[in-house]
Amino acid sequence: MDETQPTEPELPLLREPADGVPEPLTTSAQLSALVDAVGAGTGPVALDAERASGYRYSQRAYLVQLRRAGAGTALIDPIELPALSGLSAAIGDGEWILHAANQDLPCLAELGMRPAALFDTELAGRLLGDERVALGTMVEQHLGVRLEKGHSAADWSTRPLPHDWLVYAALDVELLVELRDVLAGLLAAAGKSEWARQEFEAVRLAPAAGPRVEPWRRLSGIHKVRDRRQLAVARALWEARDSYAAQRDVAPGRVLPDAAIVEAARTLPATSAALAGLSVFGGPRQRRQLGRWFGAVQAGRELPERQLPTVTGVSTDPVPPASRWRDRDPIAAARLVACRDVVATLAEQHTVLAQNLLASDVVRRLAWEPPTPDEPSVRSRLAELGARPWQVELTAAALTAALDVPQTTASRPGPDVEM
Repeated sequence: MDETQPTEPELPLLREPADGVPEPLTTSAQLSALVDAVGAGTGPVALDAERASGYRYSQRAYLVQLRRAGAGTALIDPIELPALSGLSAAIGDGEWILHAANQDLPCLAELGMRPAALFDTELAGRLLGDERVALGTMVEQHLGVRLEKGHSAADWSTRPLPHDWLVYAALDVELLVELRDVLAGLLAAAGKSEWARQEFEAVRLAPAAGPRVEPWRRLSGIHKVRDRRQLAVARALWEARDSYAAQRDVAPGRVLPDAAIVEAARTLPATSAALAGLSVFGGPRQRRQLGRWFGAVQAGRELPERQLPTVTGVSTDPVPPASRWRDRDPIAAARLVACRDVVATLAEQHTVLAQNLLASDVVRRLAWEPPTPDEPSVRSRLAELGARPWQVELTAAALTAALDVPQTTASRPGPDVEM
């Protein structure tokens, strides 16, 4: 008896766009023709952008993909055509469809492109409770088609771009309109259309991210460095690397790996020869820059004591890491546990990811400095912290009760609060 289980038929694979793969536009005449075509087109516009993260220092776009009914698919080379405000004007009030819009909107804004309306297919999936929201996965789930993928981590600053990369890029916008329509229908059926509208607007209007405080502390492995002098060397090497990487427009990790910086900081080499004796620094490429790197090491070694960085770092955030709450304020720690339980329960009830129901940072700040435990005050505080109206409506009542933690509850032993 054959006990093999029947297998589901494999979904059809979309290898190329239906209308073929266009060549990237590189001239003003080609762009002008596209502007006319897009302006005469109808319906929403599918958009995407490819960067060269991991290869280049900048986060600029190296390819822009666009598709609209009546205009077809276009690929634009923003190296040759860095001003696309005319294209944005041609779209006008038309809706932009992007997947993970917060990743692409900044580099599109650098080109003069800003949406008047937005639909984010990844965010729509999260609001519907989907945990796997990669574009290919969502196209398979909702449209029953597999996309030819494989070049998301490519160096898109490469010129000329290989044909198979262009296929991949064009496919990223091939089915976005169809996916948007399916997701919009599901959101409407679930009563979540207004949720989505508010979330999309929040992404569209989000301000540009400011510079990080002490970005060098994000070095991989920096937790191994606990001495202030060693930290000064790590900071000096990070700054030297960052300056050189920006000058050459190369990703910092390709200039000098984080592990090499941490190793040099921990060993504090006293001579350039000693530095060259460390792994990585002895290689031919790093030997050419040995003077630069050793100069940074010397600067860190010779820094006056009063200028050494602190071990724990400088924080402008008045709210401490949640892992310290049990010791500093056990009542606040109990409030945080109660609030997180509320969000998790409501997220399950409404089939939405907890982080999208209410951002963890909003929950953390609400629990640390709670308002008066009455619903109007909690609603006001949630709005101040950036919660959207739909989020406030769903969570305010339950969070009001969760914030009213009695002293006896806080004093009971319990699990540590994690970040």
